[in-house]
This record gives sequence, structure tokens and C-alpha cells, in this order.
Amino acid sequence: MMTLVRDKLLEVVRAVGPFIVVVVVLQLVLVQAPTALFLQFLAGSLLAVVGMLLLFMGIEIGILPMGRFIGAALPREGSLALILAVAFALGFATTVAEPDVLVLSRQIDAASDGVISRLAVLLVIATGLAVFAALAMARIVTGWPMKYALTVAYGLMLALALVAPGTFVPLAFDGGSVTTGILSAPVVIALAIGLSSVLAGRSAVSDGFGLLGFASIGPIIAVLIMEILLS
Repeated sequence: MMTLVRDKLLEVVRAVGPFIVVVVVLQLVLVQAPTALFLQFLAGSLLAVVGMLLLFMGIEIGILPMGRFIGAALPREGSLALILAVAFALGFATTVAEPDVLVLSRQIDAASDGVISRLAVLLVIATGLAVFAALAMARIVTGWPMKYALTVAYGLMLALALVAPGTFVPLAFDGGSVTTGILSAPVVIALAIGLSSVLAGRSAVSDGFGLLGFASIGPIIAVLIMEILLS
């Protein structure tokens, strides 16, 4: 356990350390924010380090092993519909809890003065990822090449981007990028690796990866469709 704590702490420090150093340097030589605000920043940074450490450990100890186990257990039921339903449910549940998605949805709500509600953005993004996560699992089961799946998905995405209101197209692409976060990404990848590991003729490397990029197209398409319908 101590080895895991040390390794994850080093990961967290590498992730947030440069940001903290830059802010401290800016405070000392340029911005000179009020002392109370700077101390508040340091306290918040410490809390963020502790929180990220606990989150990374939780993912490593419980979420990843359980995701792989679920993925490996599903084919035993002999039901493609069950595999798709579980992939959809897990994709949706992890996305609505994804910190990056929550932040983006709140910012959109504030920037649009409530015209585009936080809940609507959250549900649309989560549904888009859940649908494409299910499609990604179907691709693993059927053995359909990923390059074809990506070609079709990107073609549809670009076609929708051409007809959607230009003002909100960047929002759609941000909606896709925030789904590759710390919670949804490990769950989707672990589920895919577990699924591909028990299917004959499947490779955990070739079938278990690439689907995250594929699944992140779903929120982009979903937001673009929402924008077209609202325009």
C-alpha cells in the first residue's frame, strides 16, 4: 500500500507541481495578489493534491479491477444487448460524475445566462458518450475495424459541424474533450480490455485501445445535434 501511495503521490506532484510553481513565481515577480488570496491558493492547492491522491488510489485499487472484471464477465451471459446496456449505463454514470464535464456545464450555463442550462449540457454530453461507448463495445464483439468506425464517426461529426450554428461549434468540441477525464476514461478502457481479453481472436492492445477517442466523438455529435435543434 505504501508503494502505491508513493507512486500516486509522485504522479500528482508531477501533474500539479509545475502549475503551482508558475503561480508562485508570478505572485513573487509580477501579479502580487493580496496575501490572503495567495494563502487561499496554497491551501486549495494542498487540498487538490490530497484529493487527487485519494482519487488516483481509488481508481487503481477498485475501479480499474472491477471494470476489467465486468468486461470479462459480460460475454459469459451470451447477450450482446446486455453488453451494450452495461456499456451505456457505465458510460453515462461516469460522465455525469466527471469533474471536467461538471465544470464545463457550469461555465456554459453562466456564459449563456441560463439559455443553455447546466443540466441539459450535462445530460447531452453523457448520453453522447454512453451511446458511443456502447458502439465501441459492439465493435469489439463484431470485430469491425476501428479505422472504419472512426471514418464513419468523424464523417458524421464533420457533416453536422458544417450545418450547425457556427457560434456553438467550439462548444461541441470542448464537450468531447472533457469526457476523456480522470473518471470516465479509466472505466471505459478497463471495460474494453476486460471484454477483449475473453473473446477469441481479440487483442487487448488493438481492441482495448482507440475506443476512447471513438467514444469522445459521441458528445461532439450529441451537442451538435442539440445546437441544430435549438437553432
